[in-house]
Order: sequence, then structure tokens, then C-alpha cells
Amino acid sequence: ISKWQAAVIIGTVSLESLIGSMLGGILIVSLPTMARDIGLSGNLLLWPASVNALACGCTLLLSGSISDVVGGRKMYLIGEFFVVVTTIACGVCRTGIELILFRAAQGVAVSFCLPSSVSLITNNIPSGTYRNLAFACLGAGQPLGFSLGLVMGGLFVGSIGWRFGYYIGAILTFIIWVVSIFGIPKDQETENQSFATQLHRIKTEIDWIGCALLSTSLGMFSYVFSVLAGGSAHFLEPASLALFSIAVVLLPVFGFHILRQERLGGSVIIPPSLLRNRVFTSLCIVVFVMWGVFEAMQFFLTLFYQSVQSLSPLQTSLRFLPMVITGALTNFLTGWLVKRVRADILVISSAAITAIAPLLMAIIDPSWSYWTCALFATACVPICADCLFTVAQLAITSVFPPRTHGLAGGVFNTISNIGNSVGLALTAVVASAVTMSEDGRKVSTPQTLMDGYRATFWLCFALNVLILGVIWFGLRKIGKVGIKVE
Repeated sequence: ISKWQAAVIIGTVSLESLIGSMLGGILIVSLPTMARDIGLSGNLLLWPASVNALACGCTLLLSGSISDVVGGRKMYLIGEFFVVVTTIACGVCRTGIELILFRAAQGVAVSFCLPSSVSLITNNIPSGTYRNLAFACLGAGQPLGFSLGLVMGGLFVGSIGWRFGYYIGAILTFIIWVVSIFGIPKDQETENQSFATQLHRIKTEIDWIGCALLSTSLGMFSYVFSVLAGGSAHFLEPASLALFSIAVVLLPVFGFHILRQERLGGSVIIPPSLLRNRVFTSLCIVVFVMWGVFEAMQFFLTLFYQSVQSLSPLQTSLRFLPMVITGALTNFLTGWLVKRVRADILVISSAAITAIAPLLMAIIDPSWSYWTCALFATACVPICADCLFTVAQLAITSVFPPRTHGLAGGVFNTISNIGNSVGLALTAVVASAVTMSEDGRKVSTPQTLMDGYRATFWLCFALNVLILGVIWFGLRKIGKVGIKVE
């Protein structure tokens, strides 16, 4: 393809990632105001954010598999269109239930775009500098978008209202959709197939049973952990226990199914041979844990600034700007270094830097100036996640056959989505337990809240140390990734 078409692909998929994260940032900082405006009850306060990741995570593997059959371009355009529709719907919603439903629908639409974005990059841009740059830009969209959303949310809440954030997001996504229609090249292999042929391939080439088993299990786990984030007592409710038990049982059933499919030579969603690959398994563990820590750090930094230091949404947003700068720089630097430096050295160096963030927040005194500790902690938060995004995408797509790169993108995004849910739930339970033990279930004060947050930051630091161990053990033989294949 021409450089112009490569630029369109890189630009559209990166901007779509940026806008999706931007809407998440707007939601986080605007949530208290939104809850008052649309009557969202306190027990549902986390659901607009959680249900989006839940719906997206449950459908990523299926979306990735279908993308490999019908073509990344077609799947991406369908997803973009429905992102526009659901974003407008979120902006005009009138009740809390409507917002939750529209955010869930938006999550499904986003799941169409994420795996197909990977397909568009790998099918059109050859291995080497341009592909490395493409994944670096795709990764940069997430921290940039989230931080931009925090700033926009802070500005809009105090002026024109949070709904305009969704209207602006819908307009920008519509522009990207139009540019994508004319700028992204057609995949001749899939575009020339008849509908009947594509339908037959969807029926025969996708591991529907494996996809259903794994997606259902992960979806149930995500739901239980989302409920758990609202308080540990919710886990003991009959519905939560039943769903958790079913999710656990489905995992060995899935394992038996993929072993049988591989033995019979049938379609298999994740070949067991990949799970026996130490590099692949280690990458999955690191991505899972790192994204959980990343999500938790962003969430509890927001609470620290607003609930402990009593800052306004706008003041909170401005304190996240260092994250924008370091996140963007890390992505582009990783894209340049990835074919020059061994991947394990890149990831372990970035993980060591990121481990500084929760350590600083664990020892911080809330009365200290922002410039003393919080600035450096905020700046260090995204470095490992952004470095890992580029390295993991390049490594995971390299172990999947070229015809299943949409599924590879689905696997990566599923792992990171589930990691988000588990990380947020685990840290929320720890913070809540420590806070309640301090205040004896009375009204929480900034001091007791800080005790809970401090325990969470120590947990995040411990998980960062765990990541360092996994990287050292599992990625020593990964070598360089992103090298041009002649």
C-alpha cells in the first residue's frame, strides 16, 4: 500500500483508540455530576464504567474471529458506525439505567474495532519500522485519550455540561468513519467473497464452542469482580457465588475442548501449544497484572486528589497532564527502540520505573505539595503499560498465523480488559476493608480514606515487583521484536 494509505490506517485506528479512552476519562471525572443529573443510585455508580469493559471483554474473541473471516476493514467500519450511534445515545440519556445500557452497547461496538484494528495494521503494513510505529501510535492513543478526557470532563462539568463530551466524541468518530471508508484499502480476498461464502466460513472456520466457553467464563468473572468492587459483602450474595462457581467450572471444560480440537485438527480459538509457550504465557500474565495495576492507579489517584486533597474535577484533571506527556513519549520511544533493544530489557526497565509510582503514593503525606511526590508518581504510572502495549502486540501477533491476527488482537484486548476488572475490584476491596477497619463503619474522613488508599498503593507496588519477577523468568529468551521480515 502507499504511504498515504498507511498513514490513514495508523491515524484512524489510533484516533479511534484515543476517542474511546477519552470518553472513559470524561466518565471518570464527571461521574458524580452525571449521577445527580440522571438519578444514578450509589450502588450503581461504578457500573457505567464497568459494564462497558464487561460487554467489550465478552465479545472481543468472537469479534476477532469474525474479523479474520469477513475482513478487518468491514468489521472496523461496522464497529465505528455503531460507536457513533451509541456515543450519541450516551449523550442524550435521561436515566441511570439508560446510561448503563448504552455504555454496554458501546462496549460491544468497540469490541468490533479493537481486533480489526490489529488486522488492518498487520495485513497492510509489513513488519519493520512502519508496523512498530503503527502499534506505538495505537498504544499512545489510550493514555493520551484518557488524560484528555479527564481534562475535558473537568472543563465541561463546570461549564457547558458533561453531555457535550459525548457529542464531541460522536462527531470526531463520525469523521474518522468517513475517512476510513475512502482511505482504508479493501482486502481483495474477503471483499470479493459472496455473502454465502462468508457465512459458510463463519460457520466452519470459527471455534464457536471454544469462543462461547471462554467468553462466558471470562464474562462471569468480570461481572463478579465488578460487583466485588462495590464491597466484599456483595461476593457472598447467591447470584455472585453461583456465577463465580460456573465461571470456574467452565475453564477446565474449555481446556478439554481445545485439547480435543487440536487433536482432531479442528478450528481452535487458542491452540494449547501457545499456552505451553513460556514467552506467550508470561506476556499474558504480565499484561493481565500490569493493566490491573494501571487501572487501579488511575482510579485511586483520582480519588486521592478529589476525596483526600479535596480538589475540584478541573484541578484533578490538570494533575494528570504529566501522564499524557510520559505516556506519549514512552510509546514513540518504544516504537523506535523495539527493533534495536531486546524486548525483555525494554519491558523490565519500564516496569522498574513504573514501580516507583505506587511506592511514592504509599509513603506520601497528603499535606505535601504536588511537586514533592505526586507529580513524579503520576508521571511514572503509564510507562510500563505503554511500553508493554507495543511489545506485547508485536510479540503476540508474531506467534499467531497471519490469517488469525484479528483473533490475536482479541486475545490481547481480552486479557487487558479482564485485568482491568480484576485489578480495580481487588484494590477497591482492600481500600474499603482498611477504611472500614479504621473508622468502625462510621462516616469516612479524608484520613481514614487515605489509610485505605495507602494500602492499595502498597498492593500495587507488590504487584509491580511480581511483574519484574515474571519478566525476568519468562521473557529472557524473547529477543528483539518488530524486526523487518524480508
